[in-house]
Amino acid sequence: MTTYWAAHAWLPDGLADDVRLTETAGRFTAVTVGARAEEGDHRLPGVVLPGFANTHSHAFHRALRGRTHDRGGTFWTWREQMYALAATLTPDAYLDLARATYAEMVLAGVTAVGEFHYLHHAAGGTPYDDPNVMAEALRTAARDAGLRITLLDTAYLTGGIDAPLQGPQLRFGDHDADAWAARVAAIRPDDTLTVGAAIHSVRAVPLDDLPTIAAHATGRPLHVHLSEQRLENEQALGTFGASPTRVLADAGALGPATTTVHAVHVTPEDVATLGSTRTGVCLCPSTEQDLGDGIAPAAALHAAGARLAVGSDQHVRTDLLAEAGSVELHERLAGETRGVLTPRDLMTLLTAGGHTCLGDPTGGRLAPGAPADLVAVRTDTPRTAGADPAQLVLVAGSADVDTVVVGGVVRVEGGRHVLGDVGAMLGAAIRAAWETTR
Repeated sequence: MTTYWAAHAWLPDGLADDVRLTETAGRFTAVTVGARAEEGDHRLPGVVLPGFANTHSHAFHRALRGRTHDRGGTFWTWREQMYALAATLTPDAYLDLARATYAEMVLAGVTAVGEFHYLHHAAGGTPYDDPNVMAEALRTAARDAGLRITLLDTAYLTGGIDAPLQGPQLRFGDHDADAWAARVAAIRPDDTLTVGAAIHSVRAVPLDDLPTIAAHATGRPLHVHLSEQRLENEQALGTFGASPTRVLADAGALGPATTTVHAVHVTPEDVATLGSTRTGVCLCPSTEQDLGDGIAPAAALHAAGARLAVGSDQHVRTDLLAEAGSVELHERLAGETRGVLTPRDLMTLLTAGGHTCLGDPTGGRLAPGAPADLVAVRTDTPRTAGADPAQLVLVAGSADVDTVVVGGVVRVEGGRHVLGDVGAMLGAAIRAAWETTR
């Protein structure tokens, strides 16, 4: 049994003072408000928050940070650089890059990640001897870095609507939806890995295969890219006569177990559909800014009943506090007003909302029975000094994270990961990844 004491902690009902958290066997067993600090308590600095959920990640995209800005262009030209990297990554290089990427996430307060995994096969689409060796690399990387992973194994069957896979895309594809499902069935969950599923997008899965994938995903988290770019909507309307949201709804792919990612170019009718089906929506503001995607209607989705979450996606920055704060900043820019989403709303999408999207409705809470995950954020840094602790989500960032505990195990203390110099790890892994492209 371990006890932690915090001057301020974010509980399900909001911010509380003088809180003792008791952990036993990786879960909180007691939370006491108004408690005096006692000898033996681990005293935590600043404000203690529940563990963050990074609901949407492409781990290998971390190698693109700071390397894609000399060519301008669009999402579609950026994608060509991503394909160049994907074409050559080996299982060993993937493991090293993912381990360092996940360690950076833990430094930022992430205790669970949803990995949208489509880099399945060897060059040309040839299966490895172990068809899931790349998934196993992600399992190992997450375990080493010290966070839980929901492996969103992704069906990526076509190179566009009615277009074959080609070039690096061949590494992503299984023969059909049944072949995808058979491969995924061989991945075994454990205490740190949940097996989920993903539809890459309505561009990358044939219409007739969507119900098959949705059925195979029954009882598991199902994620899907949705309306990130206007061209996706135009192609869906031109081919199917319906928006991507309507296509997914008609295929039975929406609902409380589903999380759509981006939802930037959704119509009012789409928003109503996502809300009425209680579908989750993962917003990725830094990626949507970096790729020029646009601004998702977060407040409208929230009001309609959609569950919101955030993700760092391509990891142009790994700062989940900043991602959550940017959801509100996007609303201010779009609507020319302030205070659209409350700090409590933002805390929920950063924590409990995201963990629910990843298949754990008990996660992201400082409450008895929840995983013993916590993040201590300092309130004495140049960014946070003087701030109201209840509004910390709007001013703090990853550099202010002092302590991270995952499942009762300290992974970050004093702002340092137990693995050591994460910057050096990232530098070595990224250099090795790009060496393979030369």
